[in-house]
Amino acid sequence: MVKKKWKRNLMLMSAITGLGFTTLYPGLTTKTQASGLPDQPLPKEESVSVVQLEVPNQKAKDKLLELGIDLAHRASEHSGILEVDAVVTPTELAMLKTFGIKVKDTLITEKEWKARTAERQTAVQQEANLTAAEDSVKILRANYYTNQSETFLYVEAKTSAGAAASTALTATWTENGVEKSATLERFEDANQYMYHFLEIPVSSIPSSVKITSNLGGFAVSSVTEWLGVDKPGSPKKHYVKDFVDHYMAPAELYERANKLAKEFPDLVEIIDMPNKTNGYRRLAQATVGSSTNSSVVITSKVWGHEGGNDISVEFRNPEISDSPLKVTIDGKKILVDLATDSSAKVTSTAKQVVDALNSDAKELVSATTYRGIAGAETVSPATATLTDGLKAPASVSRDPFTVKAIRIGKHRDGSKPGVLGYAQEHAREWVTPLVTIETAERLLRNYAYNGETKKLVDNLDIFLVPTVNPDGANYSFYDYNMQRKNMTNYCGQDKSDQGFRNSWGVDINRNHSVGSAFDGYVGASTTNCTSSTYAGPSETSEPEAKNIVWLADKFSNIKFAMNIHSYGGYFMWSPGAYDANRTTLPRPTAGEEAFYWAASDTILNDIQDHRGTVILPSRTGPVPDVLYSAAGNSADYLWYAKGIYAWDFEVGADLWNKDRQRWEAVGFQPAFSEGHEEAMEFANGLIGMIKVAYNNSKDHQPPSSKAVPGNGKFSGPVEVSFETSEAATIYYTLDGRRPTFESEKIKLSGIREDAETLKVDKTTTINWFAVDAAGNIEKNYNPLSKGNNFNSVTLTIK
Repeated sequence: MVKKKWKRNLMLMSAITGLGFTTLYPGLTTKTQASGLPDQPLPKEESVSVVQLEVPNQKAKDKLLELGIDLAHRASEHSGILEVDAVVTPTELAMLKTFGIKVKDTLITEKEWKARTAERQTAVQQEANLTAAEDSVKILRANYYTNQSETFLYVEAKTSAGAAASTALTATWTENGVEKSATLERFEDANQYMYHFLEIPVSSIPSSVKITSNLGGFAVSSVTEWLGVDKPGSPKKHYVKDFVDHYMAPAELYERANKLAKEFPDLVEIIDMPNKTNGYRRLAQATVGSSTNSSVVITSKVWGHEGGNDISVEFRNPEISDSPLKVTIDGKKILVDLATDSSAKVTSTAKQVVDALNSDAKELVSATTYRGIAGAETVSPATATLTDGLKAPASVSRDPFTVKAIRIGKHRDGSKPGVLGYAQEHAREWVTPLVTIETAERLLRNYAYNGETKKLVDNLDIFLVPTVNPDGANYSFYDYNMQRKNMTNYCGQDKSDQGFRNSWGVDINRNHSVGSAFDGYVGASTTNCTSSTYAGPSETSEPEAKNIVWLADKFSNIKFAMNIHSYGGYFMWSPGAYDANRTTLPRPTAGEEAFYWAASDTILNDIQDHRGTVILPSRTGPVPDVLYSAAGNSADYLWYAKGIYAWDFEVGADLWNKDRQRWEAVGFQPAFSEGHEEAMEFANGLIGMIKVAYNNSKDHQPPSSKAVPGNGKFSGPVEVSFETSEAATIYYTLDGRRPTFESEKIKLSGIREDAETLKVDKTTTINWFAVDAAGNIEKNYNPLSKGNNFNSVTLTIK
């Protein structure tokens, strides 16, 4: 019964989430639909909310697909009712209601999104005020004391910029002629900055200590003995964290990265990836007219910020009888004298004006009828100034963006195993970049005096990409919070007016070449350019996707990767896609799957350590088993094309509401107090994955295995299983041949089940060997040579 319900849940999920989606707008029509419609007022743009929907039956589910609703990553089934989170307009909700689809809860409204943006802007301004100039540092106390058998250095210091979590203080002192250093921990109480402190064992008592801020301030103090009666007890291991205090836009992320590289030149370098994004920019546009069949959409030939925003257009009645249609250009001003009849009444249709503009103003603009409609109605006199509609201040660059990776390691020459963490493929997921920045800060600021951190940085090559999709991220911060995709518009003229501006773009996590929608896999659209999961015009068409491919190609030492998304609290791995028959990409072997699960235990325990958040078993596992098919996702590319163990985080697990006695979603952009906690706990998890990579790199012990039962005589068919000393893949033969890497492998017996067994119903010799995730081969057997030190058992069936 449990297995049947699990399978039913998966099928429900695939039915709802398997296709591409788009946010609908009232009055939107395609060319084929609109040509015969009467003239009607232009539709007004609606506000959007994130809601939890109750979908009661199959008919309603089919309708949800047909309408193309923009679904979030979170879904579940209770008592036969599917609950899904969706981004919807009031008009969409009204349509859904007619099919029995109800709103169970409103998770966040546009007003609340704007409050998140305002909250961020306030924090950004406060930090800018605090860090605009060199700060002042004051040492409150610098003491030493001996507790039991250890001597400790204790320092408290305060910086004038301490309210900004990005302000870090570093202590330096000398022990036995050797300079030592460590980062102080920031202490805050009730959101009030108190001071930074350090408590650390020393081998000799330093005479003085210097405290230096990353903003340039410093102070020096002599070290005196602590003479208080109540001496502190033994401190816990020195470890500093908590370096983010607001949501960060792309420029802020890379400014922080550059500062870290400057501060820690021996441990960090910044990699400029070769494929620049299209940029946070748009062509300038205006829709001139008030109704569908009499309006003209005008688009600049140059980007808005490069002159398109300076173009103006005027349609006027020359007040002359029998006047011809005429277009006059005066610098950036376009004057359209409309044609008139004998009574000086305007006769020019929208289509005629479009043709005239495309003939006589083609150096400045292009023109189309509204959404491919015939444009048969006469236009009215009007004026308009073209605009790209972008709301970010001029300080936010409109140029193509160079995506950067932060490379951390003592030995960054490819000689150490590589680990990749990358975030914000989906622009609206504001928490995810903070996970990478917090992780970078922890690795660097704990290096000097935390043995565990030093071990990781000395023995691994760590790559962190704070934002894969900077253009979409800027658009989400400044224009439309729910932007998921990048900003490149591949739509034709029927979907290229400003009313569609929030639906343009490519889903970067559907643009990769393995298990793609172009190959028939489910979970993305190749035809609907406004779908929230639009896969683009072709596989790996987007520079954002090309950069991840470039990283994996350029740095072949990368063996582990984490793709960081939100929200819902999931932890997943390949396969990430299936076809229309629900046949997935090849499942990992039983041994590979066992390694994924074993690593999950480490990573998820580290997440739980921060505030007790548990990533549920039902949300842990291969993507199709716990969520839905995601055709063309980047983790599948890394796993299948590059052999990289690749996971997906969905940060932001549901929170339990005691008063309402239910789990509640946190959303893409929770209040920063919650976003901060998510960043802290998943930075724990990302470092947990880095620890998994380290442990794997130090694993030089070959696995051992045995067949159960082994050699013997049996009276009937036998089910043979394999026991291994660790997660390992079994390669085997049943025909007496030497096993090689081309031999059959032990697979899973079913979805979320144990390893398969081999049914032996006639006398058979099984030859096999085991290989663990580190590449160690049992007994050091070489499958490529003629060696025979593989395992072998013979089962004799009477």
